[in-house]
Amino acid sequence: MTDKRIPFNWPYMTGKELHYIADCHHHGQLAGDGPYTQRCHGWLEQHTGCAKGLLTHSGTAALELAALLLDFAPGDEVIMPSYTFVSTANAFVLRGVVPVFVDIRADTLNLDERLIEAAITPRTRAIVPVHYAGVACDMHNIMTLAQRHGLKVVEDAAHGAMARYRGRSLGSIGDVGAYSFHETKNLISGEGGALLVNDQTLTSRAEIIREKGTDRSRFFRGEVDKYTWQEAGSSLLPGELIAAFLWAQLEEAEHITRRRLEIWQRYYQLLAPLEQAGMVRRPIVPADCDHNGHMFYVLLAPALDRQRVLAECRRQNVSVVFHYVPLHSSPAGRHYGRTHGELTVTDTLSERLIRLPLWVGLSPAQQEKIVAVLTMAVGSTN
Repeated sequence: MTDKRIPFNWPYMTGKELHYIADCHHHGQLAGDGPYTQRCHGWLEQHTGCAKGLLTHSGTAALELAALLLDFAPGDEVIMPSYTFVSTANAFVLRGVVPVFVDIRADTLNLDERLIEAAITPRTRAIVPVHYAGVACDMHNIMTLAQRHGLKVVEDAAHGAMARYRGRSLGSIGDVGAYSFHETKNLISGEGGALLVNDQTLTSRAEIIREKGTDRSRFFRGEVDKYTWQEAGSSLLPGELIAAFLWAQLEEAEHITRRRLEIWQRYYQLLAPLEQAGMVRRPIVPADCDHNGHMFYVLLAPALDRQRVLAECRRQNVSVVFHYVPLHSSPAGRHYGRTHGELTVTDTLSERLIRLPLWVGLSPAQQEKIVAVLTMAVGSTN
């Protein structure tokens, strides 16, 4: 960065990425499922406890693999929050499944587990909790509810790598979980993702579907003498260059997480006066959640004009942004999905949320400037 602008995100490099990519080139291994992919799979399984970790070319692809794996069919329903990225719904809409949008909690902005049961119908097949900002949903009650009604649980843990709920890795609690390694996430590969398969009975089919519907993975392990088309699938694995880049990140996952948490905590301290003045609300992290410093957001006081605050911050060369437009209010959301109950919290808080820059390398001086600019912007629009 050569200008004075503080960007919202800046991809962190460990210094080993290009070395590992060159190693792939040197050994002539560019297609997927090579040595670096296998290392990443092993890391996912060791660090999360999942039965099978499978890299995909995006977090979106991981969710699409989940929808294929769980045999969702047209007319089925899945319950999810509206306050999420479009991929959460798209993966199921592609299978003809209806997303049923339920309101979020006011504290964590996660799916409100108290509202799920009333949204269940005879067509409901799954619950899709989204761990917003790397802070876990109430997975105890969600899993209990799912078991009582015979539903699958697909964790959208796109924000959740290295975060935990009651000691368990996000993405490893439901039947399957999805990670994203997009460049805006904590651990990155440019584009990329992973499916965590936690139900042992699904691991073989997950491999097959991911590999174009073939048992190619078994062939390369020497378990069959040739591989053939087994069922409908797609090409959902990333190339080896992506896996090599990701491996450099996974090796430094503890360090990256620790640095992000330090930056997150500094924001939390710096913004205490603004919260005490009633101008913003800082994030709330329940006691049973160990988050990963993925995101720092504030909720503006209802009387404040968010667009004016954003504009003033940008004028001062600080790149702050809002987040999702709720899916239920989008054209596709209205067409493909439906809402259950009033989504009052979703509608209200989505209009008040501002995300602050957070990336490894953001200095204390930059954070102080960001908070000073935000404080000035809030004061000027009050």
